Amino acid sequence: MIHILTADVYNKIAAGEVVDRPYSVVKELVENALDAGATEITVEIEAGGKKLVRVTDNGCGIARGELQKAYLPHATSKLSRAEDLFGVRTLGFRGEALASIASVSRMRIVSKTADAEAYSLASEGGALGEVEPAAGGNGTQVSVEDLFFNTPARLKFLKSDGQEEGDVTNMIARILLSRPEVAFTYLVNGKVRYRSFGDGLPAAMAAVYGAGILGNCYAIDAEKHGVRVSGFIGDRNFSKPNRTYQSLFVNGRYVVNQTVGAAVSNAYASYLMKRQYPFYVLFLELPPEIVDVNVHPNKADVRFADNQVIYGTVYSVVSSVLDGNSRALEYLAKDERAEEAPAPKEEMSFEEAKKELHFDIPPVVGKVSVPRRFTDEEKEPLVLRVNAPAPMPAPQEDAFEENRRFLLEQERARSQQRVDPASLEYKGELFRTYLIYERGEEAYLVDQHAAHERILYDRLRAACDARSVVSQPMLLPYVLDLNAQEYAFLSEKLPLLRELGFEAEEFGGRSVKISALPADLVGMDMEAFFSEVLASMESLRAVRLADILKDKFASAACKAAVKGGERLTEEEVRELLRRMDGDMGLKCPHGRPVAVRVKRSELEKLFKRIV
Repeated sequence: MIHILTADVYNKIAAGEVVDRPYSVVKELVENALDAGATEITVEIEAGGKKLVRVTDNGCGIARGELQKAYLPHATSKLSRAEDLFGVRTLGFRGEALASIASVSRMRIVSKTADAEAYSLASEGGALGEVEPAAGGNGTQVSVEDLFFNTPARLKFLKSDGQEEGDVTNMIARILLSRPEVAFTYLVNGKVRYRSFGDGLPAAMAAVYGAGILGNCYAIDAEKHGVRVSGFIGDRNFSKPNRTYQSLFVNGRYVVNQTVGAAVSNAYASYLMKRQYPFYVLFLELPPEIVDVNVHPNKADVRFADNQVIYGTVYSVVSSVLDGNSRALEYLAKDERAEEAPAPKEEMSFEEAKKELHFDIPPVVGKVSVPRRFTDEEKEPLVLRVNAPAPMPAPQEDAFEENRRFLLEQERARSQQRVDPASLEYKGELFRTYLIYERGEEAYLVDQHAAHERILYDRLRAACDARSVVSQPMLLPYVLDLNAQEYAFLSEKLPLLRELGFEAEEFGGRSVKISALPADLVGMDMEAFFSEVLASMESLRAVRLADILKDKFASAACKAAVKGGERLTEEEVRELLRRMDGDMGLKCPHGRPVAVRVKRSELEKLFKRIV
């Protein structure tokens, strides 16, 4: 039965999410299908969802007499009273998605209940047509075409087809993981991108990430303090370059929650290198009355009745499994436990847990860390230590003038460090590493390795900037297997990769193949390089790959440069000085000085000739 919400109910619901992107259309329609009890769902998109989004399910369907109600704002079958908000068990509940979508698209619903014929109702920009007989099986099919056709101002702010497709694909992957008992088929421009058969979480993870992912994960299933924590976490040696491989589901709903995120990150703190992130697909199940899903307009976050219990539970389970302590077997899923080690049951209620875990968690701001000595087994309190952001400095007067003076001083300092190469007289070398030059009342010691390294580095950078990089084919291509968001990001960078000397092309559904690389970077660590590229994806989608190449150029220059301990011929010494062009203020790519100036007076002070 579909109810029209009264004002006193609707006013208690936070402002609904505005349907602003194709992925939000797909999300709302798929959630409706799941709430309708569907066991098979097919999602189709074209042109990143701008041209077409179609969701077909085998759920309970909509009766002919209620098709028109489905298009009305605040119409829902999931709530009828304000009190229902405190125990929401469905994915949708506000009753505004279909009305919002219909108002900015050409939409058609075809639906059939088990004991009736199929009927359809179309809408164009929110204007309803007539209910008509249609062909179709049990369930509902919703087609959304030409999104924002009547609001061109909003249409022009959509991303490219590839980026929109990537966001839809990433969201579908999360939904597929959240309901592994449901069979999903996902098609992009007529081609199957994902297909799962509703046969469990391991199979769903294999469909999304590939079968190899399971060998790098622990399956966990623990119940503590009235909270069940289950799913998969990456082992201590398995990490990812960004957070797009992290999925959290609270009572079946995908959310991003700082409390749980901090708990998992701190459990991995001693195992991960900088700019590496844990992999996890985690499910939290807890009584609906102690979690508020009506926090954010797009339901992207939830609020817990007691953050301390949630944090402590997740942290203790994950850290115990990673550390391999005495309770690890208790938290592993049954197929990973030793058969002779039965898992004891946790009988403590949520309220009792609050008394036992008597610690405080202040609001999460900035970087969060928890001392490793505070574990679940110890009786000391767990405390989140928060580094609050520093206050913004007050703007200075005439900042432009100050910047101008600073730049002039920098330029003056650089000009003072440049000398005429003809005025330098070569006096020999020291330790087969430092070249000695005399000029009037001062001497210069030049680090031959640092100087040559900087010269090679500048040449590599100049070739890159001039787009004259020479490519070197690889004996075996390097294939990057990516998730949807990474693929959308990197596929847009393929032209730039090619300009930089990489032979890169799309390979299969979500992979990129590298067949050649810049000749000067032969032997580079491809995995490390592309991990760094993908790590920049979240914070800077427009990252300049040429800037990331800096470290690779520096490494190549370092390997190719003349080493300390090698004796140079006089001709090589002259050539090195010529390439330096008299710039004694150079630094190597790693920041070390190329030359050091020593005045005659400084030497005479050392020998006590002057005081």
